[in-house]
Amino acid sequence: MAAMRPAFSPSADGPAARIERLRRTLCAAETAAGLAGESSVPLALGIPLIDDILGGGLGGGALHEISATRETEIPAASGFALALTARNNGSTPERNASGLNATGRDAIWIAEDLSLVENGVPYGPGLHEAGIAPEKLITVAAARGRDVLWAMEEALRCRAVGVVIGELRGRGIDQVATRRLALAAAAGNTLGLILRTTPTDEPSSAATRWIVGAAPSSSARRGDRPSVGPPRLTAHLVRNRRGHLGAWIVEWNSVEQRFELATDSEPVVGTPLDRPRRAAVA
Repeated sequence: MAAMRPAFSPSADGPAARIERLRRTLCAAETAAGLAGESSVPLALGIPLIDDILGGGLGGGALHEISATRETEIPAASGFALALTARNNGSTPERNASGLNATGRDAIWIAEDLSLVENGVPYGPGLHEAGIAPEKLITVAAARGRDVLWAMEEALRCRAVGVVIGELRGRGIDQVATRRLALAAAAGNTLGLILRTTPTDEPSSAATRWIVGAAPSSSARRGDRPSVGPPRLTAHLVRNRRGHLGAWIVEWNSVEQRFELATDSEPVVGTPLDRPRRAAVA
């Protein structure tokens, strides 16, 4: 019987074969370094399109970065981080009488003193709206940025903690620091979120990097009066260890505790002004 042809025949040194070898080498290196720690169930955002791009959702036991589009929109980025926390804590079926998760591991929010003064602290009623019991979110104030990184690393290794959010103001973080955080997240099987006030293109060991901003909410009605609809965000996935990138407008469904695509909103990327209208429509 003739031997089966290799999957990447006819050229054993073609582009597909080289990519496959690089993938195996990367997987082996991540396993040896402990970075293949995305072993827990992926944290699905609730939108199949985005979850498929992420390989099922955000990798658990891994580090992720969330940056505000600019410093004035840090509340939007913070809301995105808290929504992910609610999704993570809501993965177990048991809930208390208020509908909030009562059995999930605690979440920790670590920030510099100055950040807490300038940007405020998580608001109790807002946490309830996101589906997080306020007593399940521990806030830690640190004097300096390096103290935030140290506290994050220690908290990520603690298996009593499910999510660690580290808010860092606009200073650089070297790749060694993010690698230490990624290793700690893998060791503790904890979701690590670096929350930054401005975007960055610095090298990082984070599995994903997001740039999040505010988007206009849709109109709604409460009885016979107009009201504000669910909160909306622009979410740009600018780094993804699993491959594809993208940009979406999403809104938070506080009842189902999941994200939904804002189908009736304006596109994230507008029509170029120098392009003929018919070509733009096509």
